Amino acid sequence: MPEKNVEPEKRSATRTLLRLWPYVKPVRVRLFSAAAVAIVASCIGLVIPLVLKWIVDGPVADRDPGGVWLGALYLLLLGIAEAGLFGVRRWLVARPLAGVEATMRADLYRRLQRLPIAFHDRWASGQLLSRGTTDLMLLRLFLAFPLTFLLVNGTTILVGFGILLSQRWTLGLVLLAPMVPLVFLCSLFQTKYADVARRAQDQVGDLTTVVEESVLGIRIIKGFGRHRSQALAFRALSERLRATELGKARLLAGIWASMTMIPELAIGAALVLGTVQVADGGLSAGTLVAFLSTALALRWPIESIGFLLAMSQESATATERYFEVMDATEEDGREEDATVVPDGGDRSRPDAPDRGGAVGELVFEGVGFRYPDAEAGAAPVLARIDLRVRPGETMALVGATGSGKTTLTALVPRLHEVTAGRILLDGTDITTMPRERLRELVSVAFEEPTLFSASVGENVLMGADGAQEDELRRALSVAQADFVHDLPEGVGTQVGEQGLSLSGGQRQRLALARAVVGRPRFLVLDDPLSALDVHTEALVEAALRRVLAQTTAIVVAHRPSTVMLADRVALLSRGRIAAVGTHQELLRDNAEYAWLMSGAETAPGTDRPSAPDPAPSSPETGPAASAEDRPAPGAPAPEAHTPASAPVEKGSTR
Repeated sequence: MPEKNVEPEKRSATRTLLRLWPYVKPVRVRLFSAAAVAIVASCIGLVIPLVLKWIVDGPVADRDPGGVWLGALYLLLLGIAEAGLFGVRRWLVARPLAGVEATMRADLYRRLQRLPIAFHDRWASGQLLSRGTTDLMLLRLFLAFPLTFLLVNGTTILVGFGILLSQRWTLGLVLLAPMVPLVFLCSLFQTKYADVARRAQDQVGDLTTVVEESVLGIRIIKGFGRHRSQALAFRALSERLRATELGKARLLAGIWASMTMIPELAIGAALVLGTVQVADGGLSAGTLVAFLSTALALRWPIESIGFLLAMSQESATATERYFEVMDATEEDGREEDATVVPDGGDRSRPDAPDRGGAVGELVFEGVGFRYPDAEAGAAPVLARIDLRVRPGETMALVGATGSGKTTLTALVPRLHEVTAGRILLDGTDITTMPRERLRELVSVAFEEPTLFSASVGENVLMGADGAQEDELRRALSVAQADFVHDLPEGVGTQVGEQGLSLSGGQRQRLALARAVVGRPRFLVLDDPLSALDVHTEALVEAALRRVLAQTTAIVVAHRPSTVMLADRVALLSRGRIAAVGTHQELLRDNAEYAWLMSGAETAPGTDRPSAPDPAPSSPETGPAASAEDRPAPGAPAPEAHTPASAPVEKGSTR
C-alpha cells in the first residue's frame, strides 16, 4: 500500500481525468465521432414529440386516418434511426477503448518493472494488482459510457429546454425551476462520493492482497491449521468493504431519488397548468402533448446525471490511483550511448576502466546505505564499507543475522542505491553505467529462489539474452541440476507458479544455473547452497569452483563449506567491515568469526546467544582498527585490513 502518512495530492475530478488525454489522443477522432453520432441520435428522440404534436393537431383533429398512419410511419423511421445511430456509436468506441486499456496496462506493467525495490517494499502486491485490473476496467467503462453521455445528455437537456421554451415559455420556466437545487445537490454528492469511492477502491486492494497471500501461502495455512483465522481476517476486510459499498449505495440512492422526484414534481405542476390552459383555450391539445412528451424524454438525461457523476468520480479516483504508480520515481536508466570522462576515456566501451581500475575488479569506497523510509536519526544499515575484491577473486561475506550482508550484495546490481560512497566495477562508478550494461556484467542468485510460470529452460535462460542450448546445458551441469532431464518434458517442463512443483533444493539449483548461464564477469551469490543436502552441496561446490575461477564473486556464506569456496573472507558486524582475511587467518585472529563458524550457542566469554560486540566504532571513524590497519588520508580504498602476506591464490586456502 502507499505510505500511510502521505496524502495524495487533491485535484478536482476534471483535472484528474484530463490526465488521460495522452492515452485518448490517438483515438480522439473515433471518440468525437461517436459522441457526435450519439448527440444526433438523442436529438432525433426530441423530434418525436414534434411529430406527435403534428398528429394530434392535424390528422387526429381532422379525423384523417391516412395522416395518422403516415405519422406512425414517421415515428417508426425515427425510432429505427435512433437505435441504429446508438449501435454505430457503440461500434465506434469498442475497439479503440480496448486498445487504450491495453496500452495503459502495458505502461503500468513496464513502470512496475522499472520502479526500485524500495517502492515494491512499501506497496502491497494486491494494491498494484487492483490498479492494473479493476481500476483500468473502470477507466475503460468511463471512456465508453459516462464521458460520452455527460456530453450527450448535457446537449440533449439544452436542446430539449430550448424546444420547451419555444412551445410555451411559461410552462418551460416551471420545468427550469428545479435546476438550482439539483445543481447544489450534485455538487454536494460529488464531494462526498469522492471520499467513499477512494476508500472502497483502496479496500479492494487490501482484499486482493489477502487473497493473493492466502493462495501463495496455502501450505503454511494448511500446515498450521490457520483456516479459521485467515477466514476471519478475510471476513473482517470483506465486512469493511461491504460497509463502504453500502455507504456508496446510500449516497447514490439519495441523489437518484432527488434527481427523479424533483423533476417529476415539476412535470406534474406543468401538466396541471397546461391542462388548465387547454381548457381555457389558450393552448392546443397537440402542443400540450408535445410539451409533455419532450419533458418526459428529458427525464432520463436528467435522472442519469447522478449515476454518471458517480461513475465519473469513481473513474477519477481510479485515474488518481493509476498515476500514483506512474508518477513514482523510477530507476535512472542512464541509457546514454557514451559519456566522456575527464581523462578522455569513453564509458561506452565496456572494458574501459575509470581511474585506472583493473578489468574484473570490484571496489566499495566509503559505501553507506539507509532505507528511504527509515526514521530520521536511525542508524544506517551499512556505514563506511571499504572493500576491494581483486579480479578473479571470490570474497565471502560472513556476519550475524542483520549485519547487512544481503543489503550489501543488493547494492552491486543496484537493486538498492547507495546513500553514501560509491561502488566501482572495472574502475567505473556503477551509477554512471547504463543499467542494461550493469546487468550484463553482474549476475545474481538469491537465497530465496524465484521461478516463474514458465518452462525450466525459459527460467534458466532469463539469466542471459540470446543464450543457446549449449549454454543452458552447461549452466544446468554447473548447478548440478541435471534432474531436469528426468522431468516429464525435460527442460520444456512447466514448473508452475513460484516453482512450487519443485523442491526447495531443486529451485535453488535452477536459480544458480540462471546466475551462471551468461558467464558474467561479476557474480553475486546470496547463500546459494542453503537448501541443498550435503551430497548435492559437495557436487555443486566442485562445479562452482570452476565457475568462480573465471569470475569475480561475492558470496554470502553462513557455513564453513560455503566459506571454503572463497579466497578471502570479509566479516560484517553491525553494518561495518570488522575484518578481512583468509578463512584460517580469521579463525585464528578473530573471536567473532570463530564463534560464527563454530555454531556455538553463546559467544566466547558471554552468556547471551549473540555475536560478541565489535570494537568500539563511530560513524566517523568506522570500526576500531590498529594504526597499521588504518588507511592514510586520501589513500585509495584499502583492501579492508588484508594481512600483509602475499596475495592468496585461487583455492590455496581450501
